[in-house]
Formats: sequence, C-alpha cells, structure tokens
Amino acid sequence: MANEAKGKRPLSPHLTIYRPQMSSISSILVRISGVALALGFVLIIWWLLAASISIPYFETVNDIMTSWFGDIVMVGSVWALCYHSLGGIRHLIWDMGYGFDLKTSDRMGWSVIIGSFIFTIMVIYYSGALS
Repeated sequence: MANEAKGKRPLSPHLTIYRPQMSSISSILVRISGVALALGFVLIIWWLLAASISIPYFETVNDIMTSWFGDIVMVGSVWALCYHSLGGIRHLIWDMGYGFDLKTSDRMGWSVIIGSFIFTIMVIYYSGALS
C-alpha cells in the first residue's frame, strides 16, 4: 500500500504544482546580476586597455561603447550594480536573523526590485548621461 502511493508522487516540485516565491526569484536575480556585472566590467576593462594601446583602437572601442548597444549594456550594468548591492544588503539583514517571515521577505524582495530601478534612474539622471 505504501509503495503504491510512493510511486505516484512527483520526485520534486515542478512548475505545475510549485509557485516560485519572491525569495527564490530574488536570489536567482542576484546571481544573474552578478554575472552581468562581471561581463560589464570586462567591457570597461577592454575600453581602458584600448585607451592604453593606441588612439585608433581606442576610437573603435569607444564608438562601440558609446553606440546604442553600448548604452544599453552600460545601463544594464548600472541596474545590475544597484540590484546586486541592494540584494546584498537584503542578505546581510537575513544574516543578522531578521526578515524571515513570509510577509517581510516578500516586501524586502519587492523593495530590492523597485529600489534598483529607482537607483538606476537616479544614477543615470545625476551622472548627466541624459543631457
């Protein structure tokens, strides 16, 4: 009897029965933003190396970095930096033992997401990139 019931249960939750929670989505986004930061830093290092190699090479790389594609990558990098930083603060709060109840955890998750967009807009606005 017990063996029959055991064979009919799923081995692990999947999307048909498991609803992703804010904490799991936020954790995944923190990791993705960390990878995006690494890729953004590679592009910035490439730009700085081009400046030290030669003027024509720098002009080529600078044209790429200041194009619409480069602007999208840099704005994405600023967002990744803001999100990753706020996610890190959220984890520090958890490390101190606070915010584990579901309501607080969800609020902190939404705060990190909304705050990252607000900080990104503030950085872009105050850096003068919109002028």
